[in-house]
Amino acid sequence: MKKDLHPENYRLVVFKDVSCDYSFITRSTVSTSETTKWEDGKEYPLYKLDISHQSHPFFTGKKTVLDRAGRIDKFNKKYNLKSPDSSKDQ
Repeated sequence: MKKDLHPENYRLVVFKDVSCDYSFITRSTVSTSETTKWEDGKEYPLYKLDISHQSHPFFTGKKTVLDRAGRIDKFNKKYNLKSPDSSKDQ
C-alpha cells in the first residue's frame, strides 16, 4: 500500500445521541476532544450526535404529518393576503 494514503487515527470511538441519551461504540477516524468511560471500564474518545437511529422519526415510527392547508391559511392571515381560492369567486 501507498504510505500516507489512509488515516492513521483509526480507533474505537463512542458515539452518543444527546437527544435520547443513546450510545454505541464503533471504529472511526473522527477527531474528538472529549472522552468517556464505556461499559467495559475503558476510556474512549466521545463524539456527540444530534440524531441517530434511536431518535430519528423515520426509524422510530413517530413521524408527524404537517397540515399544509392550515399552515398556508395561517401565513396568508398573518400577512393579510387573499387566499388563492377567493380570487376564483370573482
